[in-house]
Amino acid sequence: MLDANRRSGNLLLDGLAGAARERLEPDLVPVQMPAGQVLHFAQAPVREAYFPTTSVVSKLFLMRNGASSGVALVGAEGMIGVAAFLGGSALPDQAQVLRAGEGWKISAQRLADEFERGGPLMHALLGYTHSLIAQVMQTAACNSHGTLQERLCRWLLMNLDRGCNEEMKMTHQGIADVLGVRRESVSETAAILQHEGAIRYRWGHVRVLDRRALERRVCECYRPVAPRQVAVASRRPIGPVSSAFGRRAIASADA
Repeated sequence: MLDANRRSGNLLLDGLAGAARERLEPDLVPVQMPAGQVLHFAQAPVREAYFPTTSVVSKLFLMRNGASSGVALVGAEGMIGVAAFLGGSALPDQAQVLRAGEGWKISAQRLADEFERGGPLMHALLGYTHSLIAQVMQTAACNSHGTLQERLCRWLLMNLDRGCNEEMKMTHQGIADVLGVRRESVSETAAILQHEGAIRYRWGHVRVLDRRALERRVCECYRPVAPRQVAVASRRPIGPVSSAFGRRAIASADA
């Protein structure tokens, strides 16, 4: 259960105050989220919603032949399980923990009930959904028009934005699965970035050495949907609507 006197570590939950937060607190359960855990399977009913704090979750679209492509990343700025309050029972993507950490979970029905009351939670969730849709659309554009180097740089930066430190545990095959390309292509592109001093790669680990170098190589699809200060903001005290995220959420919902 979430204690009303302390922050949760998730921007959406910490943006709530008053009655809305008090009603949710008894039903929020702290959870460990190990890397590789599947939170929602594609086309399966959404039973629980998750609010990551120190974990990062990848939303993947899976093909019948086993291939996959990452469509979005979710960290402490967001939540997993938008179908719970959008009127649908399932989504076509699979939500899988990319970076191990912690978070909160709540039953999808309980979240939907609170959403139906309107007010701050509804505004925050609709605003977040707006930003998530934008991220998915820009991922589609990047996959169609961006080079593999631009896409890899974008993916690394988005992980950094969501609280990952400079070294990430991820094999070339794992990155290839997210980007929807061959492992050999990822290895070649990573080798170029390593030669230029932007990253260092050893088996199962990618370490970012020069963030600015990645920013110079990324395509235009990165900046609008991945604010650089997500990780920093998630460690700041956040009031109901005083945070930048809260203002954007309500503005988006009211637009």
